[in-house]
Amino acid sequence: MREQPELERCVTHWERIPARAAAFAPVPVTLDPRLRAALRRRGIEALYTHQAEAVEAAERGEDVVVVTPTASGKTLCYNLPVLDTLLGNPEARALYLFPTKALAQDQRHELHGLIEAVGAPIRAEVYDGDTPASARRAIRASAQVVITNPDMLHTGILPHHTQWLSLWTNLRYIVIDEIHQYRGLFGSHFANLLRRMRRVARFYGCDPQFIAASATIANPGELMERLIDAEEPVTVVDRSGAPQGEKHFVFWNPPPYNEELGLRRSSLLEARRVAANFLADGVQTIVFTRARLTTEVLLRYLQEEGVKMGLREGAVRGYRGGYLPLERREIEQGLRAGAVQGVVSTNALELGIDIGQLDACVLHGYPGTIASVWQQAGRAGRRAGSSAAVLVASSHPLDQFIIRHPEWFFGASPEHARINPDNLLILVNHIRCAAFELPFAPAEGFGTVGSHVVGEVLAFLEAEGVVHSAADTYYWTAESYPAEALSLRTAANDGVLVTEQPGNLVIGEVERFSIHQMCFPGAIYMHEGRQYLIEELDWEESRAYARPVDVDYYTRAQTKSSVALLDTFASDEEAGRHWGEVVVTNVATGYKKIKLHTHENLGTCDLSLPESEMHTTCCWLTFPVEVEEERRDYGPNWRQQRVRARGRDGFRCVHCRISEDELGRELDVHHVIPFREFGFVPGQNDGYLAANELSNLISLCPTCHKRTEPWYKSEVAAGLLGVANAIGNIAPLFLMCDARDLGVTSEVRSPQTGKPTIFLYDTVPSGVGFAEKLWELHGDLIHAAADLIRGCPCEHGCPACVGPEGMVGEQGKAHALELLDEVQKRIADSEELDNL
Repeated sequence: MREQPELERCVTHWERIPARAAAFAPVPVTLDPRLRAALRRRGIEALYTHQAEAVEAAERGEDVVVVTPTASGKTLCYNLPVLDTLLGNPEARALYLFPTKALAQDQRHELHGLIEAVGAPIRAEVYDGDTPASARRAIRASAQVVITNPDMLHTGILPHHTQWLSLWTNLRYIVIDEIHQYRGLFGSHFANLLRRMRRVARFYGCDPQFIAASATIANPGELMERLIDAEEPVTVVDRSGAPQGEKHFVFWNPPPYNEELGLRRSSLLEARRVAANFLADGVQTIVFTRARLTTEVLLRYLQEEGVKMGLREGAVRGYRGGYLPLERREIEQGLRAGAVQGVVSTNALELGIDIGQLDACVLHGYPGTIASVWQQAGRAGRRAGSSAAVLVASSHPLDQFIIRHPEWFFGASPEHARINPDNLLILVNHIRCAAFELPFAPAEGFGTVGSHVVGEVLAFLEAEGVVHSAADTYYWTAESYPAEALSLRTAANDGVLVTEQPGNLVIGEVERFSIHQMCFPGAIYMHEGRQYLIEELDWEESRAYARPVDVDYYTRAQTKSSVALLDTFASDEEAGRHWGEVVVTNVATGYKKIKLHTHENLGTCDLSLPESEMHTTCCWLTFPVEVEEERRDYGPNWRQQRVRARGRDGFRCVHCRISEDELGRELDVHHVIPFREFGFVPGQNDGYLAANELSNLISLCPTCHKRTEPWYKSEVAAGLLGVANAIGNIAPLFLMCDARDLGVTSEVRSPQTGKPTIFLYDTVPSGVGFAEKLWELHGDLIHAAADLIRGCPCEHGCPACVGPEGMVGEQGKAHALELLDEVQKRIADSEELDNL
């Protein structure tokens, strides 16, 4: 690759990570002799240092989290102490939790291999939705290691704990693999699930020990302690002793074809080019994509390239959700055996499923977190010899930031996994499930949640009629089965079910606050790659009725959001950062039909839906600049013409069609040709007459007015919009969250603060901790946004930094940097005062 000169303009960074020799430690002599002999039979004379450290910490009774690279042997870190305990006490039990069923099956094979080498009758079995009914009773009665996933623990094990007496009365270990997956909303649910599990275990007299494994994140110990409500600090093992072959990590930016607008060649075509180069030279390669549709398109491209190269049929395969289990196993085996030369996959192969170690990895687009990049790149790289990983950036701002700032990637991970187990909506639903599982005793807490709060929740549930109190003990009395109604991936169980017609088959669920974006009448709802037209939305029955269609477009809602402050938890006026509770009001006013592939706008349709409100947490940033209100004399007929223009437009915004009744105020009236161009001077000419002709006036709501001419009040508005775009795109770098987990809006003169303000709020009711972390990382966030904008090669602004020039104006980029410079000066002054 280095010898191809045409690649020079694409490669922005080339990192050579040298080979590293293994660091060994003796197998602990405290392990059962049969287990040490089994290791020797498998060729393991010594452990890697991190394995030995983890085993010794587990033997001391400590809760442990192991944070080392992919393929570093983390599995032995929990299998050894578990098997050692089972060999000494066959009545002991262990519960293994994996985020996916495929990973659970794969790890079962790994564990069985070690058990066979030991030669002891230890039974380890998978218990999930695919387990045959005929095998379930035997697993509940006699399996010493139960391997499952959070969803099965939630709906299939905890509510039926009386059928698992051998497990709960002897539970010694809880193993949690890939804990970095348990973040945000899912992680907040999972923490409450563990509270329920520990409550049941303690009822039976057990207090299990935790051993976990994680990808590299900034706060593994903190995350683990929050997940398990740790009373003592968790032991973090993060220095890997595993060997590593030489790896070349290449950052690849598709070449620009319009530098002024920041437009680049398709990242999909570039990923095809890079992967085809590897395959042509016989290099076994995996390509990761971010979407199922992209996986199939890129697979077709590479299969066509394979035919030209003379590769045999089946040498390049795809791998994603939706493939049948037998098909997946066949592909995995083909990769291990080398029969499959290349595979195109979603992140389904990111986790530790055994596919062997390949030679090259191509990542089509930044997968959203640095941890995921390393997980995916770790699929290439044997313990001896060289390997390559190539990150092909898309034009998304976060991709462009990473590709131009390799120090962020190769330095210590800045990503913090955040959860909020005490989110009230989540907490209430899990206390509901816990009450079904066991009565709540007088003054009983729930994990770290005090008995006072639990008592208030139980009183609420009693008023709801699902529990009954007697002698200060709360008993479940309803006929409902609460776990079945609670999804671990939504904040509340008040969503809308999407049902396919005819047949009334439920195909999906959407939270009420997201209905405006996904399930409005006329929307194209996408599920498993299939298209459905939403024909009717029944709010009372919480149903959206959908019909299968095959159309060449998708839909995008036009929504308006407003933020009102409810409470301030923390405030730093000097730095301009604040954190608190807000109510976000969302209303959909229309939607666009956008053609697939070309992204042409095929038309805009009106939409009228009731407003939705969400209480959540928010970080808001204020800026130290004054905004002068524009006060202009529009002539003596202006008031009359304003009324006539609004009446002509039906008192609706001509763009989004929201009415003045819905808006709660009069619409703005906008001059199509700016008023100033008519040269009106009061008392000297009548230029106002032509300027105020109805043909030059349109009615707009404030949001559309801002979009039409966002700099109409001042340069500050253009700069603020650009800063909001940059911050909204860069924030996920710190939070391990999807961009959709954060809402971002800006106001030139906020009625809440009286200043130019940017609001960043959790899009989950009550929040899951994102806003709080942004408040803490305010300075880093501002500096990163400034680096993103300064590093972008565009002249005036583009989608990869502040937004397109048509949105922020000719000088939008410059105005955004001016604002950020002011804030950075203020932060520096504040830090200097703190130091003094």
